Amino acid sequence: MFLQIHWFSIFNSFMMVIFLVGLVSMILMRTLRKDYARYSKDEEMDDMERDLGDEYGWKQVHGDVFRPPAHPVLFSALIGSGHQIAVVTLCVVIFAILGELYTERGSLLSTSIFVYAATSPINGYFGGSLYARMGGKRWIKQMLMSAFLLPAMVCGTAFLINFIAIYYHASRAIPFGTMVAVTCICLFVILPLTLVGTVLGRNLAGQPNYPCRINAVPRPIPEKKWFMEPAVIIVLGGILPFGSIFIEMYFIFTSFWAYKIYYVYGFMLLVFIILAVVTVCVTIVCTYFLLNAEDYRWQWTSFLSGGSTAAYVYVYSFYYFFFKTKMYGLFQTTFYFGYMALFSIALGILCGSFGFVGTNTFVRKIYSTVKID
Repeated sequence: MFLQIHWFSIFNSFMMVIFLVGLVSMILMRTLRKDYARYSKDEEMDDMERDLGDEYGWKQVHGDVFRPPAHPVLFSALIGSGHQIAVVTLCVVIFAILGELYTERGSLLSTSIFVYAATSPINGYFGGSLYARMGGKRWIKQMLMSAFLLPAMVCGTAFLINFIAIYYHASRAIPFGTMVAVTCICLFVILPLTLVGTVLGRNLAGQPNYPCRINAVPRPIPEKKWFMEPAVIIVLGGILPFGSIFIEMYFIFTSFWAYKIYYVYGFMLLVFIILAVVTVCVTIVCTYFLLNAEDYRWQWTSFLSGGSTAAYVYVYSFYYFFFKTKMYGLFQTTFYFGYMALFSIALGILCGSFGFVGTNTFVRKIYSTVKID
């Protein structure tokens, strides 16, 4: 029965992927073909005819679409962390499939910590190169934020829960030596490797190579309908990705909070791939609508619309806590919601990075195809 439900959920998610990919391809190719045809006619006009023409849509913001987003240090640190989380998740799932890590207590967590520390150059490379392409100058601050953004949240939450566990004399209290060891890993392993990755990223892939020039003065963003506002797009963007992983979330929650062994990591790998494809498709559609409304703030919108999947997962965790678990008291409540918050934050950074990377490829593609003077 367990495997039948799993196969059914995978089949439903796979059909959603096919539907979304087909829908995105059909809508965007038809729409873009019309746009290209209209813009090619515009290029044949002289300046007077072009000024009098009815040009609108995503081409209008070509001088601002590659403008650096607000808070570039934080943004590049999140994107770098998202790349690292994706690699760590993929590696740990593959190790679990091949090595049966789930058979030994604590082996999965130890492997995750080791892989995360070893893949720190990936974080530095992608975060540092993105920050350099955006023209950032405070690269040391960016590097430090990339290195400690996720570890600081994990350690801070874990230490807070640990103090509560010590107060209640709980068996799940983390030994002091373990906390010192984790801190040393952050300072003497993660930080130097992130520095190496940042230096490589800035020197190898840090040159801005945008298809369009960036205007000196930002273009004013016109008023648009309420459902085209970035906040609404962000809220709606996470519904379909959450729907594609909803069933798998139930099994993961059950294995972790009901203390059952989760061993179907092959299903998790399939769901991981499906989540990535669905997130990219949804954020591309959302970004295209945003650009058509002549709003060039697509970087944060694409990241947050993909990352909003995590908000739905965290809301679902409330339902699971009250209706599927028998936890009560300060320690159990803090333990559950604290670690669920960390899981949701990591998932949000992962999905947000999927959304930005896919959307960035799409945006560069459409603006490099159109010839803009």
